[in-house]
Amino acid sequence: MSQRSDLETIRRGAHELILEEDLLRKLAKGKPLRVKAGFDPTAPDLHLGHTVVLNKMRQLQELGHHVMFLIGDFTGMIGDPSGRNATRPPLTPGQIAENAETYKAQVFKVLDEGRTEILFNSAWCNQLGAAGMIKLAATSTVARMLERDDFSKRFAEQRPISIHEFLYPLMQGYDSVAMKADIELGGTDQKFNLLVGRELQKHHGQEPQVILTMPLLEGLDGVNKMSKSLGNYVGIHDPAGEMFGKLMSISDELMWRYVELLSFASLDTIAGWKRSVAEGANPRDIKVRFAQEIIARFHDQAAARRALEDFEARFRHGEIPQDLPEQVIDVPADGGGIGQVLKSSGVCPSTSEAIRMIEQGGVKVDGEKVSDKALKLAAGATYVLQVGKRKFARVSLRAVS
Repeated sequence: MSQRSDLETIRRGAHELILEEDLLRKLAKGKPLRVKAGFDPTAPDLHLGHTVVLNKMRQLQELGHHVMFLIGDFTGMIGDPSGRNATRPPLTPGQIAENAETYKAQVFKVLDEGRTEILFNSAWCNQLGAAGMIKLAATSTVARMLERDDFSKRFAEQRPISIHEFLYPLMQGYDSVAMKADIELGGTDQKFNLLVGRELQKHHGQEPQVILTMPLLEGLDGVNKMSKSLGNYVGIHDPAGEMFGKLMSISDELMWRYVELLSFASLDTIAGWKRSVAEGANPRDIKVRFAQEIIARFHDQAAARRALEDFEARFRHGEIPQDLPEQVIDVPADGGGIGQVLKSSGVCPSTSEAIRMIEQGGVKVDGEKVSDKALKLAAGATYVLQVGKRKFARVSLRAVS
Protein backbone atom coordinates (compact mmCIF):
# COMPACT_ATOMS: atom_id res chain seq x y z
CA MET A 1 0.00 0.00 0.00
CA SER A 2 1.13 3.57 -0.66
CA GLN A 3 1.78 6.17 2.00
CA ARG A 4 -1.33 8.01 0.92
CA SER A 5 -3.61 4.97 1.20
CA ASP A 6 -2.08 4.19 4.61
CA LEU A 7 -2.81 7.77 5.63
CA GLU A 8 -6.45 7.44 4.54
CA THR A 9 -6.80 4.31 6.68
CA ILE A 10 -5.19 6.01 9.67
CA ARG A 11 -7.38 9.09 9.29
CA ARG A 12 -10.65 7.14 9.01
CA GLY A 13 -12.87 8.07 11.95
CA ALA A 14 -10.12 10.08 13.66
CA HIS A 15 -10.77 13.49 15.16
CA GLU A 16 -7.32 15.05 14.86
CA LEU A 17 -3.86 14.12 13.55
CA ILE A 18 -0.86 16.04 14.94
CA LEU A 19 1.16 16.47 12.78
CA GLU A 20 0.39 14.95 9.37
CA GLU A 21 3.78 15.93 7.95
CA ASP A 22 5.49 14.20 10.89
CA LEU A 23 3.54 11.03 10.18
CA LEU A 24 4.38 11.09 6.47
CA ARG A 25 8.05 11.55 7.34
CA LYS A 26 7.93 8.56 9.68
CA LEU A 27 6.09 6.41 7.12
CA ALA A 28 8.66 7.35 4.45
CA LYS A 29 11.35 5.53 6.43
CA GLY A 30 9.65 2.24 5.57
CA LYS A 31 9.97 0.82 9.08
CA PRO A 32 7.13 -0.40 11.34
CA LEU A 33 6.07 2.42 13.65
CA ARG A 34 5.81 1.96 17.40
CA VAL A 35 2.14 2.58 18.20
CA LYS A 36 1.17 3.33 21.80
CA ALA A 37 -2.18 3.52 23.57
CA GLY A 38 -2.53 3.44 27.33
CA PHE A 39 -5.45 2.35 29.47
CA ASP A 40 -5.61 2.81 33.23
CA PRO A 41 -7.32 -0.24 34.77
CA THR A 42 -9.85 1.85 36.70
CA ALA A 43 -12.78 -0.54 36.06
CA PRO A 44 -12.82 -4.31 35.54
CA ASP A 45 -14.46 -4.30 32.12
CA LEU A 46 -13.82 -2.68 28.76
CA HIS A 47 -16.82 -1.33 26.86
CA LEU A 48 -17.50 -0.30 23.26
CA GLY A 49 -16.26 3.22 23.98
CA HIS A 50 -12.78 1.80 24.61
CA THR A 51 -12.86 -0.11 21.34
CA VAL A 52 -12.90 3.09 19.26
CA VAL A 53 -9.17 3.38 20.02
CA LEU A 54 -8.61 -0.39 19.96
CA ASN A 55 -10.12 -0.64 16.47
CA LYS A 56 -7.69 1.99 15.22
CA MET A 57 -4.81 0.06 16.80
CA ARG A 58 -5.98 -3.05 14.98
CA GLN A 59 -5.98 -1.14 11.68
CA LEU A 60 -2.41 -0.02 12.36
CA GLN A 61 -1.46 -3.64 13.09
CA GLU A 62 -2.88 -4.66 9.74
CA LEU A 63 -0.73 -1.97 8.11
CA GLY A 64 2.29 -3.73 9.62
CA HIS A 65 3.03 -1.47 12.59
CA HIS A 66 4.09 -2.55 16.09
CA VAL A 67 1.26 -2.08 18.60
CA MET A 68 1.98 -1.54 22.29
CA PHE A 69 -0.99 -1.85 24.66
CA LEU A 70 0.01 -0.07 27.84
CA ILE A 71 -1.72 -0.90 31.12
CA GLY A 72 -1.27 2.05 33.46
CA ASP A 73 -0.86 0.17 36.71
CA PHE A 74 1.29 3.03 38.07
CA THR A 75 -0.70 5.98 36.65
CA GLY A 76 -3.90 4.28 37.78
CA MET A 77 -2.81 4.91 41.36
CA ILE A 78 -2.69 8.66 40.58
CA GLY A 79 -5.98 8.83 38.67
CA ASP A 80 -6.42 10.56 35.31
CA PRO A 81 -7.89 14.05 35.89
CA SER A 82 -9.02 14.36 32.24
CA GLY A 83 -12.58 15.68 32.08
CA ARG A 84 -12.94 15.60 35.86
CA ASN A 85 -14.37 18.40 37.98
CA ALA A 86 -13.03 16.84 41.17
CA THR A 87 -10.07 14.76 42.29
CA ARG A 88 -10.44 11.12 41.21
CA PRO A 89 -10.19 8.68 44.13
CA PRO A 90 -7.03 6.58 43.67
CA LEU A 91 -7.34 2.81 43.38
CA THR A 92 -5.51 0.35 45.58
CA PRO A 93 -2.70 -1.77 44.07
CA GLY A 94 -4.93 -4.82 44.55
CA GLN A 95 -7.81 -3.31 42.58
CA ILE A 96 -5.45 -2.24 39.82
CA ALA A 97 -3.83 -5.68 39.55
CA GLU A 98 -7.22 -7.40 39.38
CA ASN A 99 -8.56 -5.03 36.74
CA ALA A 100 -5.34 -5.26 34.72
CA GLU A 101 -5.73 -9.02 34.39
CA THR A 102 -9.23 -8.64 32.94
CA TYR A 103 -7.94 -6.02 30.48
CA LYS A 104 -5.31 -8.46 29.23
CA ALA A 105 -8.01 -11.06 28.61
CA GLN A 106 -10.44 -8.69 26.90
CA VAL A 107 -8.15 -6.67 24.65
CA PHE A 108 -7.50 -9.60 22.34
CA LYS A 109 -11.15 -9.56 21.35
CA VAL A 110 -9.95 -6.73 19.07
CA LEU A 111 -6.17 -6.86 18.78
CA ASP A 112 -4.09 -9.63 17.23
CA GLU A 113 -2.47 -11.32 20.21
CA GLY A 114 0.53 -12.48 18.21
CA ARG A 115 1.35 -8.91 17.14
CA THR A 116 0.58 -7.05 20.37
CA GLU A 117 3.06 -6.13 23.10
CA ILE A 118 1.49 -5.74 26.55
CA LEU A 119 3.37 -3.35 28.83
CA PHE A 120 2.90 -2.05 32.39
CA ASN A 121 4.17 1.43 33.19
CA SER A 122 5.18 0.46 36.71
CA ALA A 123 8.18 -1.20 35.03
CA TRP A 124 9.86 2.19 34.49
CA CYS A 125 7.87 4.52 36.75
CA ASN A 126 8.85 2.61 39.90
CA GLN A 127 12.50 2.98 38.90
CA LEU A 128 12.30 6.77 38.73
CA GLY A 129 12.44 7.21 42.49
CA ALA A 130 12.06 10.53 44.29
CA ALA A 131 14.96 12.20 42.44
CA GLY A 132 13.60 11.13 39.07
CA MET A 133 10.11 12.40 39.90
CA ILE A 134 11.53 15.80 40.90
CA LYS A 135 13.48 16.01 37.63
CA LEU A 136 10.34 15.10 35.71
CA ALA A 137 8.27 17.70 37.56
CA ALA A 138 10.92 20.33 36.72
CA THR A 139 10.17 19.94 32.99
CA SER A 140 6.81 21.75 33.32
CA THR A 141 5.27 24.71 35.12
CA VAL A 142 2.08 25.35 37.07
CA ALA A 143 1.07 27.88 34.39
CA ARG A 144 1.43 25.19 31.70
CA MET A 145 -0.73 22.78 33.70
CA LEU A 146 -3.40 25.44 34.19
CA GLU A 147 -3.69 25.78 30.41
CA ARG A 148 -5.56 22.50 30.59
CA ASP A 149 -9.34 23.08 30.49
CA ASP A 150 -10.36 20.88 33.41
CA PHE A 151 -7.64 22.30 35.67
CA SER A 152 -8.34 25.91 34.69
CA LYS A 153 -12.08 25.48 35.30
CA ARG A 154 -11.52 23.91 38.69
CA PHE A 155 -9.04 26.66 39.61
CA ALA A 156 -11.48 29.39 38.54
CA GLU A 157 -14.29 27.74 40.52
CA GLN A 158 -11.97 27.32 43.53
CA ARG A 159 -12.35 23.56 43.43
CA PRO A 160 -9.41 21.66 44.94
CA ILE A 161 -6.62 20.47 42.64
CA SER A 162 -4.26 18.06 44.33
CA ILE A 163 -0.54 18.36 43.53
CA HIS A 164 -0.37 14.69 42.53
CA GLU A 165 -2.87 15.38 39.70
CA PHE A 166 -0.27 17.58 37.99
CA LEU A 167 1.96 14.51 37.89
CA TYR A 168 -0.48 12.51 35.79
CA PRO A 169 0.15 14.13 32.37
CA LEU A 170 3.89 14.10 33.12
CA MET A 171 3.83 10.39 33.91
CA GLN A 172 1.77 9.62 30.80
CA GLY A 173 4.21 11.68 28.75
CA TYR A 174 7.15 9.87 30.30
CA ASP A 175 5.57 6.58 29.18
CA SER A 176 6.09 7.76 25.59
CA VAL A 177 9.77 8.40 26.34
CA ALA A 178 10.23 4.96 27.92
CA MET A 179 8.38 3.24 25.07
CA LYS A 180 9.99 5.33 22.28
CA ALA A 181 6.52 5.80 20.78
CA ASP A 182 6.15 6.97 17.19
CA ILE A 183 2.37 7.38 17.43
CA GLU A 184 0.14 7.70 20.47
CA LEU A 185 -3.62 7.20 20.31
CA GLY A 186 -6.22 8.50 22.74
CA GLY A 187 -9.63 10.06 23.08
CA THR A 188 -10.15 13.74 22.40
CA ASP A 189 -10.09 14.36 26.16
CA GLN A 190 -6.48 13.10 26.22
CA LYS A 191 -5.03 15.75 23.90
CA PHE A 192 -3.22 17.68 26.64
CA ASN A 193 -1.59 14.50 27.99
CA LEU A 194 -0.55 13.41 24.50
CA LEU A 195 1.03 16.79 23.77
CA VAL A 196 3.03 16.53 27.00
CA GLY A 197 4.42 13.28 25.62
CA ARG A 198 5.68 15.08 22.52
CA GLU A 199 7.39 17.74 24.64
CA LEU A 200 9.06 15.22 26.94
CA GLN A 201 10.35 13.22 23.97
CA LYS A 202 11.94 16.38 22.57
CA HIS A 203 13.44 17.06 26.02
CA HIS A 204 15.01 13.58 25.97
CA GLY A 205 16.34 13.96 22.44
CA GLN A 206 13.74 11.71 20.79
CA GLU A 207 11.76 12.39 17.65
CA PRO A 208 8.33 13.52 18.93
CA GLN A 209 5.41 11.16 18.58
CA VAL A 210 2.50 11.76 16.25
CA ILE A 211 -0.81 12.22 18.04
CA LEU A 212 -4.01 10.62 16.79
CA THR A 213 -7.11 11.51 18.77
CA MET A 214 -10.31 9.52 18.38
CA PRO A 215 -13.85 10.76 19.11
CA LEU A 216 -15.46 9.89 22.43
CA LEU A 217 -18.38 7.54 21.89
CA GLU A 218 -21.65 8.65 23.42
CA GLY A 219 -23.38 6.14 25.63
CA LEU A 220 -26.83 4.66 25.13
CA ASP A 221 -28.35 7.92 26.42
CA GLY A 222 -26.87 9.79 23.45
CA VAL A 223 -25.68 12.55 25.77
CA ASN A 224 -22.82 11.53 28.03
CA LYS A 225 -19.60 9.71 27.18
CA MET A 226 -20.05 5.95 27.45
CA SER A 227 -19.26 5.04 31.04
CA LYS A 228 -19.93 2.11 33.31
CA SER A 229 -20.50 4.48 36.23
CA LEU A 230 -23.33 6.18 34.30
CA GLY A 231 -24.89 2.86 33.27
CA ASN A 232 -25.03 3.93 29.62
CA TYR A 233 -22.51 1.41 28.31
CA VAL A 234 -22.29 -1.78 26.26
CA GLY A 235 -19.64 -4.02 27.81
CA ILE A 236 -17.67 -6.21 25.45
CA HIS A 237 -18.28 -9.09 27.89
CA ASP A 238 -22.03 -8.45 28.11
CA PRO A 239 -24.11 -11.54 27.23
CA ALA A 240 -25.00 -11.62 23.54
CA GLY A 241 -28.72 -11.10 24.11
CA GLU A 242 -28.14 -8.17 26.45
CA MET A 243 -25.67 -6.61 24.01
CA PHE A 244 -28.17 -6.99 21.17
CA GLY A 245 -30.98 -5.41 23.19
CA LYS A 246 -28.83 -2.44 24.21
CA LEU A 247 -27.73 -1.76 20.63
CA MET A 248 -31.29 -2.02 19.35
CA SER A 249 -32.37 0.55 21.97
CA ILE A 250 -30.22 3.38 20.60
CA SER A 251 -31.96 6.08 18.61
CA ASP A 252 -31.89 5.99 14.81
CA GLU A 253 -29.76 9.14 14.79
CA LEU A 254 -27.20 7.78 17.28
CA MET A 255 -27.03 4.54 15.30
CA TRP A 256 -24.98 6.23 12.56
CA ARG A 257 -22.45 7.48 15.10
CA TYR A 258 -22.00 3.92 16.37
CA VAL A 259 -21.77 2.50 12.86
CA GLU A 260 -19.15 5.03 11.74
CA LEU A 261 -16.94 4.55 14.81
CA LEU A 262 -17.36 0.82 15.46
CA SER A 263 -18.29 -1.02 12.26
CA PHE A 264 -15.61 -2.64 10.11
CA ALA A 265 -17.80 -2.17 7.01
CA SER A 266 -16.22 -0.10 4.24
CA LEU A 267 -17.02 3.58 3.90
CA ASP A 268 -18.74 2.81 0.59
CA THR A 269 -20.93 0.20 2.28
CA ILE A 270 -21.94 2.60 5.05
CA ALA A 271 -22.69 5.29 2.48
CA GLY A 272 -24.95 2.75 0.72
CA TRP A 273 -26.81 2.05 3.97
CA LYS A 274 -27.41 5.77 4.45
CA ARG A 275 -28.74 6.10 0.90
CA SER A 276 -31.11 3.20 1.40
CA VAL A 277 -32.53 4.74 4.59
CA ALA A 278 -32.89 8.12 2.87
CA GLU A 279 -34.87 6.33 0.14
CA GLY A 280 -37.25 4.79 2.68
CA ALA A 281 -35.57 1.67 4.09
CA ASN A 282 -36.23 0.99 7.78
CA PRO A 283 -33.20 2.08 9.86
CA ARG A 284 -34.03 -0.77 12.22
CA ASP A 285 -32.72 -3.19 9.55
CA ILE A 286 -29.34 -1.40 9.56
CA LYS A 287 -29.35 -1.49 13.35
CA VAL A 288 -29.93 -5.26 13.31
CA ARG A 289 -27.07 -5.75 10.83
CA PHE A 290 -24.75 -3.61 12.94
CA ALA A 291 -25.74 -5.34 16.21
CA GLN A 292 -25.04 -8.73 14.65
CA GLU A 293 -21.60 -7.57 13.50
CA ILE A 294 -20.69 -6.40 17.02
CA ILE A 295 -21.98 -9.56 18.71
CA ALA A 296 -20.15 -11.80 16.24
CA ARG A 297 -16.94 -9.88 16.97
CA PHE A 298 -17.14 -10.23 20.76
CA HIS A 299 -18.93 -13.58 20.90
CA ASP A 300 -19.35 -15.53 17.65
CA GLN A 301 -21.63 -15.89 14.63
CA ALA A 302 -23.81 -18.48 16.36
CA ALA A 303 -24.46 -16.11 19.27
CA ALA A 304 -25.31 -13.33 16.82
CA ARG A 305 -27.83 -15.59 15.05
CA ARG A 306 -29.44 -16.63 18.35
CA ALA A 307 -29.71 -13.00 19.48
CA LEU A 308 -31.42 -12.07 16.21
CA GLU A 309 -33.78 -15.06 16.41
CA ASP A 310 -34.77 -14.08 19.94
CA PHE A 311 -35.36 -10.51 18.82
CA GLU A 312 -37.43 -11.67 15.85
CA ALA A 313 -39.50 -13.93 18.09
CA ARG A 314 -40.25 -11.14 20.54
CA PHE A 315 -40.77 -8.25 18.16
CA ARG A 316 -41.56 -9.40 14.64
CA HIS A 317 -43.32 -12.71 15.05
CA GLY A 318 -44.84 -12.02 18.44
CA GLU A 319 -47.65 -9.77 19.48
CA ILE A 320 -45.83 -6.44 19.28
CA PRO A 321 -46.97 -4.33 16.30
CA GLN A 322 -44.21 -3.26 13.96
CA ASP A 323 -45.88 -0.11 12.65
CA LEU A 324 -46.01 1.79 15.94
CA PRO A 325 -45.40 5.52 15.47
CA GLU A 326 -42.44 6.85 17.41
CA GLN A 327 -43.19 9.40 20.13
CA VAL A 328 -40.52 11.77 21.43
CA ILE A 329 -40.69 12.28 25.20
CA ASP A 330 -38.54 14.75 27.11
CA VAL A 331 -36.83 13.33 30.20
CA PRO A 332 -34.00 14.47 32.51
CA ALA A 333 -30.44 13.82 31.31
CA ASP A 334 -30.06 10.95 33.79
CA GLY A 335 -33.12 9.17 32.41
CA GLY A 336 -36.89 8.99 32.81
CA GLY A 337 -38.72 7.14 35.57
CA ILE A 338 -40.74 4.24 34.21
CA GLY A 339 -44.00 5.50 35.74
CA GLN A 340 -43.72 8.96 34.23
CA VAL A 341 -42.70 7.59 30.81
CA LEU A 342 -45.69 5.22 30.76
CA LYS A 343 -47.98 8.14 31.60
CA SER A 344 -46.40 10.50 29.05
CA SER A 345 -46.68 7.89 26.30
CA GLY A 346 -50.39 7.48 26.92
CA VAL A 347 -50.37 3.76 27.71
CA CYS A 348 -51.23 4.55 31.33
CA PRO A 349 -53.55 7.37 32.46
CA SER A 350 -51.43 8.22 35.53
CA THR A 351 -48.18 7.33 37.25
CA SER A 352 -50.10 5.65 40.06
CA GLU A 353 -51.85 3.40 37.52
CA ALA A 354 -48.45 2.70 35.92
CA ILE A 355 -47.05 1.61 39.28
CA ARG A 356 -50.10 -0.57 39.92
CA MET A 357 -49.67 -2.29 36.53
CA ILE A 358 -45.97 -2.91 37.27
CA GLU A 359 -46.90 -4.48 40.62
CA GLN A 360 -49.36 -6.75 38.79
CA GLY A 361 -46.71 -7.80 36.26
CA GLY A 362 -48.51 -6.14 33.37
CA VAL A 363 -45.73 -3.89 32.05
CA LYS A 364 -43.02 -4.82 29.55
CA VAL A 365 -40.20 -2.79 28.05
CA ASP A 366 -38.75 -4.20 24.81
CA GLY A 367 -40.54 -7.46 25.53
CA GLU A 368 -39.06 -7.88 29.03
CA LYS A 369 -41.35 -7.78 32.07
CA VAL A 370 -40.67 -4.86 34.42
CA SER A 371 -40.68 -5.52 38.17
CA ASP A 372 -38.69 -2.50 39.39
CA LYS A 373 -41.01 0.47 40.07
CA ALA A 374 -37.93 2.74 40.33
CA LEU A 375 -36.57 1.74 36.92
CA LYS A 376 -35.08 4.59 34.89
CA LEU A 377 -35.02 4.44 31.09
CA ALA A 378 -31.93 6.01 29.51
CA ALA A 379 -32.26 9.33 27.71
CA GLY A 380 -31.37 9.08 24.03
CA ALA A 381 -32.67 5.52 23.68
CA THR A 382 -35.79 4.16 21.95
CA TYR A 383 -38.10 1.66 23.67
CA VAL A 384 -41.25 -0.33 22.96
CA LEU A 385 -43.61 -0.12 25.94
CA GLN A 386 -46.41 -2.61 26.55
CA VAL A 387 -49.16 -2.48 29.18
CA GLY A 388 -51.43 -5.49 29.34
CA LYS A 389 -52.04 -7.33 26.06
CA ARG A 390 -53.19 -4.51 23.82
CA LYS A 391 -51.55 -1.20 24.77
CA PHE A 392 -48.27 -0.41 23.03
CA ALA A 393 -46.10 2.64 22.44
CA ARG A 394 -42.72 3.24 20.82
CA VAL A 395 -40.94 6.10 22.55
CA SER A 396 -37.69 7.94 21.93
CA LEU A 397 -36.49 9.65 25.11
CA ARG A 398 -34.90 13.07 24.58
CA ALA A 399 -32.67 14.51 27.30
CA VAL A 400 -33.47 18.00 28.51
CA SER A 401 -31.47 19.96 31.06
